[in-house]
Amino acid sequence: MRFPVINMDQLSPEQQALVDQISQGPRGGVRGPFLPLLHHPELAMCVQAVGEHLRYRASIDQSLIELAILVTAKRWNCQYEWFAHSRIAHTTTDLPHDVIEAVRQGKSPSSASAHQMLVYELASTLHADGRLSDDLFDSAVQAFGYPGVLDLISTCGYYTTIGMVLNVAQIPLPDGADPQYCLDRPAASIGT
Repeated sequence: MRFPVINMDQLSPEQQALVDQISQGPRGGVRGPFLPLLHHPELAMCVQAVGEHLRYRASIDQSLIELAILVTAKRWNCQYEWFAHSRIAHTTTDLPHDVIEAVRQGKSPSSASAHQMLVYELASTLHADGRLSDDLFDSAVQAFGYPGVLDLISTCGYYTTIGMVLNVAQIPLPDGADPQYCLDRPAASIGT
């Protein structure tokens, strides 16, 4: 990791408040992007609050949020983000394996439901152009409402930030990471 690891026994009051906030929340502990973000606790507190909303209180189904996260992780080639969220998508949502696998391979998920395809198109378009056409925006509003569209846009932006922190910090995958959940794995390991 490029940022020095901060000893949890030597935290500043601001860092301790951040660790307490994260540890007592739904994440349950400090890991991944929050290790380097400990170097800037004021920023990290804001970042974690947005992420907590998107992960745990978004206005649309969590499987759709996870799909937007996976499209973002693939866009930024963020190994850690893909590893963490493909596991979450597999184990806590009903997002189909073949949809996840298509995104991992950089392909349009042809077997996706209408809502899943809409999220895929929205996230992919945002990452390619930074904008949405009127038709795509209107379709998303009709499907998810304005709060849902804002949750999706914010998910793409938030996880872009997280992906960049992870990539620049060079956060490694955990030891013994299951290859099933790795972004750069051979296609032959699918389902293993």
